[in-house]
Amino acid sequence: MKKIILFTAFLSLCYSNSISAQEEIKVQDKYTAHNKGKFFVSWGGNRDSFTKSDVNFRGKDYNFTIDNITSHDKPKGWHVDYVNPSKMTIPQTNFRLGYFLNDHYSVTIGLDHMKYVMTQDQTANVTGTINLPLTDAGSVHNGVYNNTPVDFTDETFLMYEHTDGLNYINTEVSRFDDISKWFGLPNTDKVQINLTEGVGLGVLYPKTNTTLLGKERHDDFHVSGYGTSLKAGLNFTFFKHFYIQGELKGGYINMQDIRTTQSAEDKASQDFFFFQRIIEFGGIFKI
Repeated sequence: MKKIILFTAFLSLCYSNSISAQEEIKVQDKYTAHNKGKFFVSWGGNRDSFTKSDVNFRGKDYNFTIDNITSHDKPKGWHVDYVNPSKMTIPQTNFRLGYFLNDHYSVTIGLDHMKYVMTQDQTANVTGTINLPLTDAGSVHNGVYNNTPVDFTDETFLMYEHTDGLNYINTEVSRFDDISKWFGLPNTDKVQINLTEGVGLGVLYPKTNTTLLGKERHDDFHVSGYGTSLKAGLNFTFFKHFYIQGELKGGYINMQDIRTTQSAEDKASQDFFFFQRIIEFGGIFKI
């Protein structure tokens, strides 16, 4: 009887190990079990918030700073322009192309196309001097300013936007962790949930729309500064290759070389923090 019990226990152990090995093989066979070597690409939209910012404007006949201007984004809402090839750059959009270095870490390049609009209906303090030729339309604002309140509503002093746009061209390093088991999802090749976090660094390449003291705007893209960012999000992958990703991204922007008018002498500078809410749609695949 003792030998029979030992033999039965031995068979049970062998069977258990066999089942475990088979389950491990099944996990290893899943496309979603490993990320190393996969490429991914995504396209989506964002909403943006910005902190208040001091903006310095300087040129041949003026140098002044506006304190704590308020601003907002310029959303388009759910619109066909997001998928219209001829108008895809009009809304606030995000594009990203990435590659997994290993199962958990990816490196990407991307464009965060934000829009920054100075709130026109506001009064802010101005410090500095304006001494334009009297033949210039903007000469009505000539004077010495010392924390002087200025109402910008009529746009004759300033209209200031980065609406085509506040382009943050950046590279990111991100981590992905499969958390599907937290939600009881046994087959990640059908539905997989990943937690992702990342850090980014890049340059700002805005097309600034500025009407400053009646001068003609620059109206062209220009490398104006740099930015850094941190993000966190959830990735929902369906049927191995398609995903929806929601992200929260915050960062810092410093632009010390903003073109404002047709004259190369006219510049602006500012720095501020931003916060994005992003929804992206993408695909992941091996070549």
